[in-house]
Amino acid sequence: MSKTAETEGALETRGIEQVPDSERTARTRELFPTWVGANISVLLLTMGASLVVAYHLNFWQALVVAAAAPVVSYGLVGLIGIAGKRGGAPGMALSRAVFGQRGNLLPGSLIWIARWGWETINAVTGAYAVLTVLHIVFGIEANSVLDMVTLLVFVVATFAISGLGINAVQKCNKYAAYLFGVFSVLVLGYLIVDTDWSAVFDRPAGSVAAMITGVGLIAAGGVSWIPSAPDFTRYLPRTASSKGIVGVTIGGAGIVVLPMVLMGMVMAVSTPDLASASDPVSFLGEILPTWIAVPYLLIALIGMLLINSMSMYSAGFTAQTLGFKIPRHWAVSVNAVISLVFGGVLMLVATSFMGSFIAFLSLLAVAFSAWVGVFGADMLRRREYDGAALADTGRTSAYWYRGGFSPAAVAAWAVGLAAGLMFTTSDWFTGPLAANNVIGEYGLGWVATVVISGLLYAVLPKPAVVVPTTPAEGTEHLREQSEALTA
Repeated sequence: MSKTAETEGALETRGIEQVPDSERTARTRELFPTWVGANISVLLLTMGASLVVAYHLNFWQALVVAAAAPVVSYGLVGLIGIAGKRGGAPGMALSRAVFGQRGNLLPGSLIWIARWGWETINAVTGAYAVLTVLHIVFGIEANSVLDMVTLLVFVVATFAISGLGINAVQKCNKYAAYLFGVFSVLVLGYLIVDTDWSAVFDRPAGSVAAMITGVGLIAAGGVSWIPSAPDFTRYLPRTASSKGIVGVTIGGAGIVVLPMVLMGMVMAVSTPDLASASDPVSFLGEILPTWIAVPYLLIALIGMLLINSMSMYSAGFTAQTLGFKIPRHWAVSVNAVISLVFGGVLMLVATSFMGSFIAFLSLLAVAFSAWVGVFGADMLRRREYDGAALADTGRTSAYWYRGGFSPAAVAAWAVGLAAGLMFTTSDWFTGPLAANNVIGEYGLGWVATVVISGLLYAVLPKPAVVVPTTPAEGTEHLREQSEALTA
């Protein structure tokens, strides 16, 4: 990301205030490594394995799923990212214009809590990668104490990167993208030589329903990034290409998701236990030769570290919009502590890591999708955001609406969320409408959530759109609020 007066130093001090036009000098292509880094996850391999073991898909069906999932999910990420270049502020700050100053606390709180689970899953996966490398290289056996130490080290490193700000996150993602390229060549070369390809290509085809469900499974991870998309586009100039934002976002994610899912599918043909391993990271360390397992796990560790850093970076903004009167980098620490506590519970108590992960993904997608439907529908009618109104959390704000709430947005969000949950199935929760219909059986609860919340918001009467007199209006007001938080 291009350096500005605020981001040139080691620590980014800018919070939820609007970025002045003079500092919005980033380029669209710089988003590419951001979404590469957001997907370097070993869990994509296990989800690819699930396409074979649980959904019974063949290679060509898995290829379609792996190609379609990032287009669907990161297409939405890119579309919502357009709001960042329009408003120059983080996603949950811009959300105040849609839901109202008080109304925004409802989806904001749910999204913030959902991030706890996402960051916990990633932190535990990163800790498992450290433990597996220690075992392979040094023969050190894992135990409860070592589990907690590796988890603590991982969370602290995550906090350090995300706390520094967008420059640190972007630079790390750039280097990780190069490392991932090298890693992919190594693994692909190994698989080409070692795999029984006749067993891979001779598998019978699965059902179309299973393919659609598989797309939803892979896409759920991308859906979790949608509310964060403006956080990474707010330094783009207003003239940045909207098509470019969407295209680069899909490309950055797809170049990782497609090969990772296919590699997991190919591995699972000979080793089906990969799809259900209680600890998928150490399991991969066992099935791969040491010369490739160690660099692979190190890449996985870096990937998990960057994914969590990006998530915590955005979570810091969300915490500020919820009323935490602390600077962004300290707001990040709140999520770091939470992920450490929950991660410890998951590592020490949970009996099925992958079962917990899949169940969480299905609910995570619905929780984020209700906001996506409303915010996305609002983008069709809103081209600019009033910086002063975003910062003013009192009755004088143009986004105060009725008692601090936009009735249309809050109602559409609540109805969409409830409807989506009714169609959702997971190990933790099964909605009353999850069976005997296409939506529930195909795992499309999150799609129903987006459609229902978006359509309902579109037809309900809404307050007038506030358009600032000049693009820079309100910047100073927001700047003063940020400085007060930083002091």
